[in-house]
Order: sequence, then C-alpha cells, then structure tokens
Amino acid sequence: MDDDKPITEQAMDTITAAVETTKDAAVTAVKKVRKAAKKVAKKVAPKKASKKKAKKAAKKTSKKAAKKSKKATKKSAKKAAKKATKKAAKSKKKAKR
Repeated sequence: MDDDKPITEQAMDTITAAVETTKDAAVTAVKKVRKAAKKVAKKVAPKKASKKKAKKAAKKTSKKAAKKSKKATKKSAKKAAKKATKKAAKSKKKAKR
C-alpha cells in the first residue's frame, strides 16, 4: 500500500478487495454445489416411481443442496475475508518499512 494514500482510502481498497474475493468464492461454491446436487439427484431419483415421489425426492435433494451451498458460501466468505485482512496487514507492515 502507498504511504501517499490516506488510511481511509487504503482501508476502503482492502474492504473492496475482500468483498470481491468473497463474491467470487461464493459464486464458485454455489456452482460446485449445484453440479454435485444434480449428480446426486440423478442417482437418488427412483426410476419407476410415481411422479409425486420423484418430485418429493427432487425437492428434498434441492433443499439439502441449498443448505450445503449456504454453508459453503459462508465458509468460503469467511476464509476470503480472513485472507484479505491478512494480506492487507502484511502490505501495511511492508509499507511502514
């Protein structure tokens, strides 16, 4: 980080970077979970069951997938935020030197 920039601007840059990283991680996590949910749905869905049963199974798997994606998103967001803050702290130390 630059010594020329005011601290508030440096902080905003750091926060913005963290938000962007978090967003990217969340999008990636959701995509992976969706893909996995589709695979599971194919295996779990009964082949000769009635439409109602198939719908229920699909609903259940989608609910589970949504729960998993929420957890994964939260986890990845936390990790990304931690990484960004650590990076910012390191760069501040380097700037001070």
